[in-house]
Amino acid sequence: MAQTQASALSALLDRLKTAQRDLLLTTAQSQSLPSDGTIRKISEMEGAIAATEALLDELRDKR
Repeated sequence: MAQTQASALSALLDRLKTAQRDLLLTTAQSQSLPSDGTIRKISEMEGAIAATEALLDELRDKR
């Protein structure tokens, strides 16, 4: 079961990092400052990435 959870979390982590990367690249290509909403979304994604990584670390430590 822990392996299934770790696989699911790893897949989620990949999706989060890809989405954040795409948002950052799109924002970087704009000539204007990003909106507050965009900055907030990038920040919230970073929090989700950190939480997912922490949970993955917990699962790995239990093995």
